[in-house]
Amino acid sequence: MKRRTLLSAAAALGLGAAFLPLSAFAAEPLSVLLPPWVTLPKEMTDKYTAKTQGALDVQTLGWDEIRTKIVTSMMANTAPASATEMDWSWVGQFGSANWYDDLSGILSEDLKKDLPTTSIFTVDGKLIGVPYNNDFRVLIYNKAHLAKAGVTDAPKTPDELLAAAKAVKEKAGVQYPIGLPLSATEGAATAWYLLTKAFGGDLFDKDMNPLFTDKDSGGYKAMAFEVQALKDGLIDPASTSLKDVEIQELFKSGKVTFDVAGWAGNLAVYSDASKSQVAADAAAALVPNVDGKSRTIGLPGALGVPVSAKDKEAAHAFINWMLDPETMEDNYLKLGNLPTRISVLEKLNKDGKLQQGDTLIAQAALVEPLFAQGTPGWYPEFSAAVATNLNAAAKGQLSVDDALKAIADAAKEAQQ
Repeated sequence: MKRRTLLSAAAALGLGAAFLPLSAFAAEPLSVLLPPWVTLPKEMTDKYTAKTQGALDVQTLGWDEIRTKIVTSMMANTAPASATEMDWSWVGQFGSANWYDDLSGILSEDLKKDLPTTSIFTVDGKLIGVPYNNDFRVLIYNKAHLAKAGVTDAPKTPDELLAAAKAVKEKAGVQYPIGLPLSATEGAATAWYLLTKAFGGDLFDKDMNPLFTDKDSGGYKAMAFEVQALKDGLIDPASTSLKDVEIQELFKSGKVTFDVAGWAGNLAVYSDASKSQVAADAAAALVPNVDGKSRTIGLPGALGVPVSAKDKEAAHAFINWMLDPETMEDNYLKLGNLPTRISVLEKLNKDGKLQQGDTLIAQAALVEPLFAQGTPGWYPEFSAAVATNLNAAAKGQLSVDDALKAIADAAKEAQQ
């Protein structure tokens, strides 16, 4: 029986394509391209094989490297893998290039309702990425450091964050309390976006005109905050060459007090004594804001299937397996990737497995999209300009004024 016929028969029997045995059809393991925070342990890949009778060939690369590989491969009309990471920020560019399949048909209507962030990955009615990682940002801190410094409450404003960091440096012996990446990478750009919100600002107006060059703007104050905290010895000078995942390692080792742009799901990892030296002390608070009313951004991750992928049905099965409640729980508890299915998130909290669950749910209610109009196709050029010029400002090679002017000029040029 041909595979397509067998799939149709399975659907008619209510089996679903997700867990149909694949071994009879897949001559080779399914190629999957994922970021480091989705390095699936053997326990999880064994479960995949048990469910599908298929095998996985998982390649992990850094976020920036994945995007480069996808662009290079697709421009050469080859697929980088049969299933790949699809970041929220790539949707405009990849969607307009028609590089990815429409995956609307592989999800049931009930599942779509349970995945509200699918709208972020929809372009011209096509769902080019199925969200599996519900990434939004919170303030993560070491409560033992604060207690030793005599700080009784988590900071609610940027000024309180600075004051707490100075107290920790002076009284708790933490040399560089603030953890922020300042390298020329997407993680550094993302942190600046979050701090722009923290200082009450937005990146662009409704007509996509830059809003961050004026000294009174949130974006200006955010970059000035980062540069000054670095000069004041509150941020490690090595941060100009560190990625966000390396800042996370510093937090786990107890070398920083505040993971300022903390990934919500990472609390599961930070609180795991087998992976973190500060498991008993990791805590979360709402992202500080100048007016005390928190704002944050949602940056979910998804999985997509390139139009030139070889084994699309196996890729669909892999995506459905990643959406399975058991897989989502494993993905959170073992790797810190927060579920995108509302039902799974609620179950984790009800079962007491969602670390700092009340805080996360309160923060989730305040999530804003970075671009209200949807991620534009020129975002990659803008993001690259942010990362490069922020890094130059942190290194003292550019003033904050010049760095932000260069970013604004790059944004205007990219829109032309």
